Amino acid sequence: MTDIKRYQERRHHLSDLMGQGIAIIPTAPERLRNRDSHYPYRFDSYFYYLTGFAEPESVLVLVAGDIPKSILFCRDKDMEREIWDGFRYGPEAAREAFGFDETYSISKLDELVPKLLADQPTMFYGIGVDSHWDERMVAWLNRVREQSRSGVVAPSEIRDIRVPLDEMRLIKRPEEIHLMRRAAEISTGAHSRAMLATRPGRNEYEIEAELMHEFRRHGAESPAYTSIVAGGANACVLHYIANNAPLNSGDLLLIDAGCEMGGYAADITRTFPVSGKFSPAQKDLYEMVLASQAAAIAVSVSGHTWDEPHQAAVKVLAQGMIDFGLCKGTVDAVIESGDYKRFYMHRTGHWLGLDVHDAGEYKHEGKWRELQPGMALTVEPGCYVRPGDDVPEAFWNIGIRIEDDILVTVEGNEVLTAAAPKTVSEIESLMRHD
Repeated sequence: MTDIKRYQERRHHLSDLMGQGIAIIPTAPERLRNRDSHYPYRFDSYFYYLTGFAEPESVLVLVAGDIPKSILFCRDKDMEREIWDGFRYGPEAAREAFGFDETYSISKLDELVPKLLADQPTMFYGIGVDSHWDERMVAWLNRVREQSRSGVVAPSEIRDIRVPLDEMRLIKRPEEIHLMRRAAEISTGAHSRAMLATRPGRNEYEIEAELMHEFRRHGAESPAYTSIVAGGANACVLHYIANNAPLNSGDLLLIDAGCEMGGYAADITRTFPVSGKFSPAQKDLYEMVLASQAAAIAVSVSGHTWDEPHQAAVKVLAQGMIDFGLCKGTVDAVIESGDYKRFYMHRTGHWLGLDVHDAGEYKHEGKWRELQPGMALTVEPGCYVRPGDDVPEAFWNIGIRIEDDILVTVEGNEVLTAAAPKTVSEIESLMRHD
């Protein structure tokens, strides 16, 4: 059963932040995959965060002020469509089940929203997300302006509703943390299963299937994003998703995959040898990346800024790249020149939550944001070495990334995904096929 109180509290909090005005927050549309077949439906994260309502063709309207009001527009109850597509709440049942003040048929949206907009000082809306909705908002505002001779006033200001919502979503509440821990638990099991299933002669897609099996058999709705299962040189492609190549002895396999549970994402990357044992060159680079991740996790704590984990990781990586002949010069020179970016070209993490790259600005008032208890982030340094004249041949086509999900706590931090094997000894022990 849905705990409606948490969603009601979020709506009330957002209304307080708005002060005076009206917010219009539509959910995501259904998307055609081909002809008349749709992609599996996934709600808009902002909408779901405030409602817990997972049906398409829905819009939340919040009226802020002395007497705040939450209004849901949703699909009508339709027994014939339910035979084909499944259960629908309908407006009346949705009001009771999800704690709205008012609910209406989505067919009444164009009729009622202009009336709700009338005499409001500000309209809050996610500008620029969807051109269809942008056009619709303008049409509603123009309908209100047409009544000006009758003394009706249209909102004089349009503000981005994502600004206050991003701040709210940045700090995870206990019920959100519970879901993120569960997503992490399922995903760590999937990575262990993938390691056990990997051996030369298998294909990337076979290992992807092991991940999917583990996600679904434990109740996760879906992958949180398209899984990356990249063997050998494919691991040097940051967003590789073809997952259709054979796995060869002597190569590494990089897997970046996590499930979604109750709408919340896990995001884990592990890199391990297809044959179950690291070569000396692979081990050298792997332990360099592992050390850089440890340095980053150590400063992913309250009071440090968002950028400090990245800088800590870069410092370790730069030193390692010098030691292994990938870069030349001092650590400071390699960092200042950006030479290390030939082998490590992305940032060290991102916020995590309802979206795998979750809501929230990384700077506040021009400065890197300070980490606070309740923030959730990933820490994912890497090293990707393509063949080159100035690159030692032993390192060619080695791609490594190690990623964990971190919850900032009052005491320090919690590595939500710590159960996924990560050290050389843990991986080789698990993969020993004898």
